[in-house]
Amino acid sequence: MIDAHLAQVVATTSLEEVWNLHTAKMAEYGFDRLIYGYTRFRTGTSLGDLQDALILTNHDPAYVEHFVGDGAYFTGPMVAWAAENVGACSWRYIAELAMTGKLTPDEMKVIALNQSLDVTAGYTVSFHDVSLRAKAAIGMTARRGLTQDEVDATWAEHGRDIELANSVMHLKVAQLPHTTGQRRPLTTRQREVLEWVADGKTIQDTATIMGLNPATVEKHLRLARETLDVDTTAQAILKASSQNQFFLIER
Repeated sequence: MIDAHLAQVVATTSLEEVWNLHTAKMAEYGFDRLIYGYTRFRTGTSLGDLQDALILTNHDPAYVEHFVGDGAYFTGPMVAWAAENVGACSWRYIAELAMTGKLTPDEMKVIALNQSLDVTAGYTVSFHDVSLRAKAAIGMTARRGLTQDEVDATWAEHGRDIELANSVMHLKVAQLPHTTGQRRPLTTRQREVLEWVADGKTIQDTATIMGLNPATVEKHLRLARETLDVDTTAQAILKASSQNQFFLIER
């Protein structure tokens, strides 16, 4: 039952739990390889730096290396569709564009890459967000051997539940902490000093509140900037906030 699955997702407390539940559920519908991307650093001309994006996938490493690592996603037709649209789209859309000659040579190269690695049939879901700088979408590849006709037939029967499950997964992921682009997570002290500074406290205020000396607070801020790979404390606050690392309940 989809209701039972959604209740499990809502009750999760980590990205790993959400992703494991979601990939297992989508496999029941024939989608056994997923790639989800979420950025809060979108600009007018790009989806932002990949290092600042959250990417979740269970694709084969060879596909991830080419599609993500080598930057093929930059010219992926369904990525372009997802960037400008909200909702679900059959990959039949790609075939129709190719048949009418509306794809660029670079987009055709991405299609050839997908075909060489058995990424041939599926659906893409692009999610709504209230922020112009945020964008999230998921590409769902059908099990090897399934045709797009078969995938579309499954969607006709179960598409509402599949799209709902993906939307709930996205909303849950968006609220959970993650450490994209970092060598390690922030320590409790690093996070705490950033939280106080984000609340408008000065170094001296923060030192008094935490029972530390100002030099120690400065040290924690410096280490937080290094951990987050940014140059300024303001950038550290923005990045930690976008990764939902503030005001966490210690487990």
